[in-house]
Amino acid sequence: MTERARRAQIVAAAITTIAELGYASASFARIAERAGLSSTGLISYHFANRDELIDQAARQIIDTITAFMTERMAGVSSATDALHRYIAGNIAFIGSHRAEMKALLEIFMNGGFHYDADIDRTVTSAVADILRAGQASREFRAFDVTVMATLIQRAVDGLPFLLASEPDFDTRRYATEVVTAIDLATRAER
Repeated sequence: MTERARRAQIVAAAITTIAELGYASASFARIAERAGLSSTGLISYHFANRDELIDQAARQIIDTITAFMTERMAGVSSATDALHRYIAGNIAFIGSHRAEMKALLEIFMNGGFHYDADIDRTVTSAVADILRAGQASREFRAFDVTVMATLIQRAVDGLPFLLASEPDFDTRRYATEVVTAIDLATRAER
């Protein structure tokens, strides 16, 4: 197995282990077992420590979200279309990648991923750009873009918390309700 493939195998096992057992229980021994490795030494060979492995797991999930959303956002026809796709796409990802999102939530809640004001601004800037474009094209009414972008992002980011307490919750229904609420909150009067 190549080094890259082995690292990917270990990261995938870490994500699965965290999702199934929780952040605190995701030891090298448990991850090695999930990866089918003969010893934890193979993990130590590829990762300096648990923190580096956890960071790589979080980054892989975020990279997967980014690729998914890039595809979803291709060919938008208007700011309204972009906003609907942004909300529905993020929610669809969460609904179809529950284990990864559960792992990311565990990592985030346990301090395994550094998230600060700069990262938060970067996350909300994509939706803020859509909102500004919608205001410029007069699709959206006048509102505070920072407030609305934060509201939208928190509605999306809150879904994994809801799924932690209600794992069978219908994410398509969630997407429909959030898109409808945000559409009513943003659209210009006609």
